[in-house]
Amino acid sequence: MQEDLVEQLDAWHEEDEYENIVNAITEIPAEERDYVLVSHLGRALNNLERYNEAIEQFLTVAEEGEEDPLWHYRIGLAYYYLDQYEDALREFEMADKLDPEDEDTLEFLEDIRSKLASEEAESEEDSNDGPVEGAAEASADTAPAGLSGIAAASDAPGADETGFWNDNEQALELYVSEPPTDERISAVEEKLVFKLPASYIAMMKEHNGGIPYSRYFPIGKAASGEAYIEISGILGIGSEKKRSLCGEMGSRSVIEHGGYPEIGVMICNCPSDTGIVMLDYRESLNDGEPEVVYVDKSNNYQITKLAANFEAFVSGLVRAQTVPAAE
Repeated sequence: MQEDLVEQLDAWHEEDEYENIVNAITEIPAEERDYVLVSHLGRALNNLERYNEAIEQFLTVAEEGEEDPLWHYRIGLAYYYLDQYEDALREFEMADKLDPEDEDTLEFLEDIRSKLASEEAESEEDSNDGPVEGAAEASADTAPAGLSGIAAASDAPGADETGFWNDNEQALELYVSEPPTDERISAVEEKLVFKLPASYIAMMKEHNGGIPYSRYFPIGKAASGEAYIEISGILGIGSEKKRSLCGEMGSRSVIEHGGYPEIGVMICNCPSDTGIVMLDYRESLNDGEPEVVYVDKSNNYQITKLAANFEAFVSGLVRAQTVPAAE
């Protein structure tokens, strides 16, 4: 049966029928999908330009893919098209190590290194020119200083002058919406049954959802052995975008379908489908600032406190090269 399915998946791939591949595999319960099926699913999602979803799938079989150059190549491809070049470089370098001299891998490596060099040169040039008035000083070595500078962003969705947001195509498609009106904020709060933090609302009024450049929050050595949690993006206020608070893959949907505890609001999704970042209202109730926590579905829904409030959480985010190594 498995052999017949894989043969059909290969045929659909040759015919560019990627939706058929996704539909066929997602009909199989996640716990019954093996490495081969997940690899087919991730590849199809890449071909459909659903890169965040592809990464989520690849990460579920990361241990099995550790020595597979194709696994590293494919997840690297997803990071590349999300403009997450540090992550893409890491994966393509590993693919090259496992399968030296592959022409496609070498081509991506050359392009990524060129892009990173250009970004570094631009960063040095901006530094030499002095800080731009009103702009946040987010760098590869430091986290954004709270929400300072976020207010400099344009009201137009996707426009960001602060250096905090990575407004790539994926972010604009899945996350970024028009700045919310007070009426929209009230409507979303009513649906969620929670009052959103003032610092979060202020941030979303300037740039409503998106993918930050700094996506890692250090937590020390956790039960999983990780020294950080990684987010995919910050959900905006609204329902139109798939990754907004009330969107198709928003807070209520993920909490209900994922079996997460009813302690508040999902504020960030993560690359793996085994955890989310939430606003936790258990202590503050609905009158104060909720804490920010990570809920680990793979570890019996263990709750780890990340920050006392949303602003502290944003201030604690760092880029990949500053992430501490697990012990």
